[in-house]
Amino acid sequence: MPVRVVDTATPSSQPSPGQETNSVHPSPPSCSLLSAGRCFAGTQNVSSLQKDEAWKVNVRIHGCDLEQGYLCGTMEALNVPLADTPVLTFWEGEIVDAKNYTFFTGKWEASPEDDIRHWSKFPSFTPLLSQVETDGGKSLDLSNYPHIFMSISEA
Repeated sequence: MPVRVVDTATPSSQPSPGQETNSVHPSPPSCSLLSAGRCFAGTQNVSSLQKDEAWKVNVRIHGCDLEQGYLCGTMEALNVPLADTPVLTFWEGEIVDAKNYTFFTGKWEASPEDDIRHWSKFPSFTPLLSQVETDGGKSLDLSNYPHIFMSISEA
């Protein structure tokens, strides 16, 4: 899932604390969107053989460690069929940063082809496709890319 990065900070010629200047894969820049306590509202598209549904969801970030490429939080689904009350789930996520995690998950029995098929659903991934096909995106510098890509799963 890509998240568009909106940086409202004043540009600086000095690196941020904890940001390496000579690193092959610098950490993503600090982003107020990815911090504990932030809330988002949207939809979760759910597909099955019988039908496609879009559930209204509220998402809250409870923890974020950009250096380790980790975040976690809760998602409240509001209009889940056959549920009398909202459904609350805990999730954990991996930030694709080419340092801790790449576009090739190596999880959920997904092959590299499966991962490319998944990420290709997002237009913001298109400019990265050829490099990801070459090396999984290991050589990409995503620190200044205008989107942050995350793999999120319910825990």
